[in-house]
Amino acid sequence: MGMNFVIEMQIDPAPLNSRAERTAMKNLIMKLFIMPALLALLAGPAMARPAKETNTTSVPKPNIVFLFADDWGWGDLSCHGHPYVKTPNIDRLAKEGTDFTRFTVASGVCSPSRTAVMTGHFPARYNIDGHFAWPKSNAQRNMPDWLATSAPTLPRMLGSAGYTTAHFGKWHLGNDMIPDSPTPAAYGYDEYGAFNCAGEQMPVHEDARHAISFIEKSAAAKKPFFINLWMHEPHTPFHTVPKYEWRFRDMKSREDQIYASVLSHADDRIGEVLAALDRLKLTENTLVIFSSDNGPARATKPTPLDLQYDTATGAGWGIAASKGITAGRKGYKAALFEGGINVPFIARWPGKIFAGKIDNASLISAVDLLPTFCELAGAKLPDGYQPDGISQVEVLQGKATATRSKPLFWKMGGGKDSEFHWANYAVVDRQWKLLTTADANRVELYDIAADALETKDVATEKPEVVKDINAKLEAWKATLPEKPSGEVFSKERKP
Repeated sequence: MGMNFVIEMQIDPAPLNSRAERTAMKNLIMKLFIMPALLALLAGPAMARPAKETNTTSVPKPNIVFLFADDWGWGDLSCHGHPYVKTPNIDRLAKEGTDFTRFTVASGVCSPSRTAVMTGHFPARYNIDGHFAWPKSNAQRNMPDWLATSAPTLPRMLGSAGYTTAHFGKWHLGNDMIPDSPTPAAYGYDEYGAFNCAGEQMPVHEDARHAISFIEKSAAAKKPFFINLWMHEPHTPFHTVPKYEWRFRDMKSREDQIYASVLSHADDRIGEVLAALDRLKLTENTLVIFSSDNGPARATKPTPLDLQYDTATGAGWGIAASKGITAGRKGYKAALFEGGINVPFIARWPGKIFAGKIDNASLISAVDLLPTFCELAGAKLPDGYQPDGISQVEVLQGKATATRSKPLFWKMGGGKDSEFHWANYAVVDRQWKLLTTADANRVELYDIAADALETKDVATEKPEVVKDINAKLEAWKATLPEKPSGEVFSKERKP
């Protein structure tokens, strides 16, 4: 790049006879003209790299697109080494952004995991320990029938900072089986199209189309936008499309073909959203994150491939085609081991987040998303609101950290007597992860910073650590409500 400078100076024509006079004039020219020109050159595009913004008044607010899949395992990406799944568009995000391999969600199942994203709180604060089902089932599990509309929510906070907000895709913070449950509009969204909610069910494959339309409208209005795009895939039923089955027509296993085809379809829709951002020249100022609500589902016993019907999404293939993998992590969906809660997390924001980087250290959590997004958006947290997470802006921009200064807590209802589903509670504190039953009769401890795959239980070697974390867990449990309360019960719930 060339730069031309035209300098006009009024200088006394009298000759500069002495060395001191000539030196003084050279210093003056250097100070007034040459050094500013050099600094201007250095401040140009060559210095564009991830950095914390210091002057936010002149910088447009970033758009935020949060892609949240359903049951997408850590290993179910071609950029994570999957043997046959092809995800070129998510791989593009990894190539152009940073892959945070240690991210965890706040539950091993759907509804509580989504509660954490929406509120920045551990879902147990709302007695949401499992998925929302029929009112009778919710009551039996000491759960409300939906997330309280009075809860602090991310779209409201971003809306207060000038954002236009939308939700497209799965909801499941209520349910279609609860006709009087609030829709996403009651939680602060300006626009939505959803399934697993009350009212009309949006077809599962229309999420990207609606998101692109919303992006176009927001761009035309010159407003920053936030989109929760919560995809159905790869949850059951598997709604296959011939085009995508054809891509994997040479696979010997019908179940594997079904699984690969639905992931490929979801990846293509992500590609459509990325292409829209490119077309509208919004890519440079848009943070895009891909993640999943929990680990992959698996049948508990050999199951024949058959069709099943879902009241929200219709008919499709059943759980026999759930072939998700965790790349060596223990457990699957509904477990508090890493296979159930350590999920993909890839973030792209050109010029702010490093491209092509892998962060294998930072213990980011879903409860961190709300404070992180609010800091990026310049959104003030409501008076009296205390998130359970912390802002991870510096981590996103390259400052990795291998321990948690603020502990993370998990609570899962109804621990099962199985290899990976026995734990009711888990805690991550500093570099340690503790799992325990409700009665504390079974406890395991891992150095999660050094042992990401939870291969060595060190509970007997570190009794003082177990005692310390158990004390913190008991103190946390004492802050939780005994039962749900407020306007969170359906009229269909029987006394």
